[in-house]
Formats: sequence, C-alpha cells, structure tokens
Amino acid sequence: MCRLFIGAEPQLWEPQTRSMRLDGVCTSVRLERFFWTVLEEIGRRDGLTLSQLVARLSQECAEAGHDPANFASFLRVCCGRYQALQLTGEIPVTQNVSIGSLDSERILERERRRQAEAASFSATS
Repeated sequence: MCRLFIGAEPQLWEPQTRSMRLDGVCTSVRLERFFWTVLEEIGRRDGLTLSQLVARLSQECAEAGHDPANFASFLRVCCGRYQALQLTGEIPVTQNVSIGSLDSERILERERRRQAEAASFSATS
C-alpha cells in the first residue's frame, strides 16, 4: 500500500518558500511543492495568480474571524478540501468552471449532511 505514496516524485514534498504581500505586509509562506501546484490550479479556475489567491484567502479568513496563526496549515487544508470536494462531485473536475460561480452555501450544507450521516452510521455500527 505505502509504495503508491513512497514511490511518488520526491520533488512533491520538497518545501518551497514564496514571498508575497498579505494585507500590505510582505510575508513568506513555506509549503511543499505539491500544495503550491494545487493552489495554482485553484487560482487559475477563477483567473487569479497564486499571489492573488493567497491574498484573497488571507483576507476572507480574517473577515470570517479566523485566527491566521498557522496560515500554512490553513492553505494545506484548502488544498485537501478542494480535492475532496472534487471527489464528491461538488467541485467539477473540469477546470473551466470557476470556484466563485459555485453555490458555496449549498455545498457546505450538503457536506454537513454527509458528515452527520457518516457520524450517525458510525455510532450505530
């Protein structure tokens, strides 16, 4: 089983530090190359550069009242959620559909329902 993961190109987990401006402040974010690639894909879907996407995520995170203490972890979770939502069909795999055009509230509600059903099933098993 692990061979599938161990056999991946080592460059995927090679850390890269990118400098960008977030809320008017120059900052550096360190992520593995794999995550930068996923973030670039997410940004492309909505016509955003990587820096624009990360700045928007930072801004919306702050506006929602979330503590950006571990922003790199937040970005990794964004990547994982993006791919998980593609697997459930909530985000189309085809990249010509922008993320901004999706009904996020309905997607989040369906996701909550799936999680509640899974928890209920686990409790009865």
